[in-house]
Amino acid sequence: MIIAVAGLPGAGKTTWIRQQLAIAKQPVQYFSPGSDPVPIDMTCIAAEFPNVKILTEDEEHQLLNLAGLESITYIELGFHVDLASIEPVLSVLDDFSIHRVALMPPNIQDTEWHAWASEVVPGVTVEPTEGKPQLWRGELSGQILDPASLDVFWYELTQGAYGNVNRTKGIFELADGRAFYFDFVAGIPDSTYTELTVPRWLKGRPQRFSGIEVVGVDLDQEAIAQTLKDCCLSDATIQNYQQQIKESLAIVDEDLEEA
Repeated sequence: MIIAVAGLPGAGKTTWIRQQLAIAKQPVQYFSPGSDPVPIDMTCIAAEFPNVKILTEDEEHQLLNLAGLESITYIELGFHVDLASIEPVLSVLDDFSIHRVALMPPNIQDTEWHAWASEVVPGVTVEPTEGKPQLWRGELSGQILDPASLDVFWYELTQGAYGNVNRTKGIFELADGRAFYFDFVAGIPDSTYTELTVPRWLKGRPQRFSGIEVVGVDLDQEAIAQTLKDCCLSDATIQNYQQQIKESLAIVDEDLEEA
């Protein structure tokens, strides 16, 4: 079975899919066309659900074969994905039981997503956007950010210093080797910060994905990019931090062995 999920940014598409993955009894696949080169949701789902098969853009052709199997494939469509452009792909799958789900805020009605969906699931109440929202993405793979600078940047970003931000999320690598997922939706008081279940990276620059996605109006994209660049650590600083962390972890291991 194929389940295509669409809706406004911040309405809860990925959260709803994660809830379904947590209770799935059969094999599950996940595909999010248009995610490259900043596959934030794919990376988070791969870390949280290692048994879920993640399909890349190059593996889209597998959808037809998967549709006939005793499994479920979730296709998450970002708000920037034109429903008309993806419909030819979905129409081919109609003979194999495809279900269209729209996650929509209760305060918003009669949109193209409502007309497209066979089921509308009430999502998070988000503030209506004045003007056409922009999407800005930045890949940060290989970069490690200073935690204090990142906190200041995130606060400024979500409080409107770089434009009217409706939704932003990102995966950031910190100097202690951990990776965190940051999530903000306008109208919800607090951001959420989640550590990804991935190994600590303490050998130079991380060889795994990190990046950020911002949705908003009148975004100062150059300022966002420059401030993020200023948050990134140099090779020498990274090496120093990582050496300190490795020594600290070694002391903890010795204490545990003695105990």
